Amino acid sequence: MKWLAVLWLALWLAPAWAQEPAGACTAQMLSIQVARGGDDGRRPESAQWQTVELPDDWSARWPGYSGTAWYRIGWRRDCAGGAAGQVALALESVVMAGEVYINDERIWSDPQLTEPLSRSWNMPRYWVIPDALVRPGENTLWIRVVGVAGQSPGLGPVYLGGQWPVLQRYEDLWWRHRTLFTLNLIVSAVMGGLCFCIWLMRREQRTYGWYALMALFWVLFVANVLMTSPWPFPNSLMAARANIMVLVLYVACFCIFTWRFGGQSLPRTEKALWTLVAVLLAAQAFTPDAHLADMQLLTVLTVSAIFFANCLQFPLHALRTRRLEHGMLAVCLLVFFAASAHDLLRLMKVIDSENSYTPFTSVVVTLCMSAVLGLRHARNVRRIERFNQELADGIEQARIELATTLEREHALALVNARLQDRLQIAHDLHDGLGGSLVRMMAMVEQASAPLHGQQFLSMLKLLRDDLRQTIDSGSSAGVKVPATPREWIAPLRHRFMQLFDELDIGASWRFPEQWHTPPSALQCMALTRLVEESLANMLKHSRARRVELELRQPEPDRLELRIEDDGAGFDVAAVLRAGISVGMRSMHTRIARVGGKLDVASRPGQTVLTATLELRAPQA
Repeated sequence: MKWLAVLWLALWLAPAWAQEPAGACTAQMLSIQVARGGDDGRRPESAQWQTVELPDDWSARWPGYSGTAWYRIGWRRDCAGGAAGQVALALESVVMAGEVYINDERIWSDPQLTEPLSRSWNMPRYWVIPDALVRPGENTLWIRVVGVAGQSPGLGPVYLGGQWPVLQRYEDLWWRHRTLFTLNLIVSAVMGGLCFCIWLMRREQRTYGWYALMALFWVLFVANVLMTSPWPFPNSLMAARANIMVLVLYVACFCIFTWRFGGQSLPRTEKALWTLVAVLLAAQAFTPDAHLADMQLLTVLTVSAIFFANCLQFPLHALRTRRLEHGMLAVCLLVFFAASAHDLLRLMKVIDSENSYTPFTSVVVTLCMSAVLGLRHARNVRRIERFNQELADGIEQARIELATTLEREHALALVNARLQDRLQIAHDLHDGLGGSLVRMMAMVEQASAPLHGQQFLSMLKLLRDDLRQTIDSGSSAGVKVPATPREWIAPLRHRFMQLFDELDIGASWRFPEQWHTPPSALQCMALTRLVEESLANMLKHSRARRVELELRQPEPDRLELRIEDDGAGFDVAAVLRAGISVGMRSMHTRIARVGGKLDVASRPGQTVLTATLELRAPQA
């Protein structure tokens, strides 16, 4: 609650602060006169004085004159009740440099009263006049002004009176002539730097680059308003040339910025603009000093016309596009147009006005233009985010469609494998069971004596085993990979060991306990068919007495299946070249289809089949 009490006390005491103290003194101006001074700064003779009114510009009175002028202001202090008291003095502007005397006593002087001159043209001054300098009755205020022709040389308004009214006037002048321009410079510099950084990150956003360049020239132009030192220019005319050049470049960049912002394509207009800019810059650089004032006036009128024309054409463009950011910028430009037109007419003394609106509106317009750029940037960011979201959704949809396609292709591959297995079963039925039936029919027909029942029973058992083998061969593999190698080989081992026991064939089954990398369902099915086909061929043709099956994984991504028997053997090259073995072709095709390789080596007493598969690690 303490801050509330302090605020209430400040509000209660505020009227007392603003009031003139009791018994305060005021000052009354009696006369204002001016006369040329000597080159050495001496005051002129009495006959040369002329009566003037402030503010005063001696260009009309003394055309082409550059040098010193003395202003003599007679005044008298008035104090209530005859009491003594101090009075204050405030100067709005001294164009270009000067010094101030109270009754022959100097109270202030610019550091540079010769070229390069100090720049007090936009620098308010304030003093409290000591009682020791004030005489009874009439006093004289001497103000020496050193000016340059063509730069509106002279003296601005002078305020003499009580301390509080003059101080308030001085603070108002300081706010309008210094603070507002300082705020404008800071805001313009910050926004220009921000836009420059955006342009550096995204070079295709040229609107921000032109805004940053425009802000740079505007900051230089405003800095000329605030500078009181002549550095870095050797004289006032050179500083004036540079200031006009900066103004020309600012207006050119301002036009390009608005055209880029509005999406306007004006190649011929831009070419003409830059040609005119080059001409104006060359004219400012090379015009002689005697004609510089006329050339500067012509340049200011030309760039002002370009500026006003651009401020008027953009609202028409905004009406056609009907976009929010274009409308906001159009409103800003219309406000800027009105303020700039008023101040230009005031500067040219076409209208009589004490107020200058550019310092006020420039800050507001700069913030408004920054808000417009911020709105456009936010809209672009939202568009980018929306595009990224749409892109992510599209990628997800494509991923789902790809997964569906792969799943469908996998299902088709399984169906095709089953169809191939059925075709193989058909071949097995035709070649295996059909051949056995034909041979047995031939044995019965050609037998010299009727066959005994035991012989018929043995033949029927053989047919039963062939049929069971063919049926089991078509249904032994599923789409799910067994958890271990031994779980995979168990059904095959159980079925064939019954035949091996009846035929007194020794068998060795060496299979690891775990998969390092499990094969796929198609690979597992192909290996199953390979084992079935190779063992069936051994039973039919090789007359082997021992068979060995071994499964190895020498590397995590490779699987080897080796089947060896001690049968009669056969000529592998002749069989493959003749193409008469359906089973051999089937085994090669199955293994190659799943990315593997089958090697067959055979000689009397040893036949070895080696199947090698390349495995892939399962994906998460």
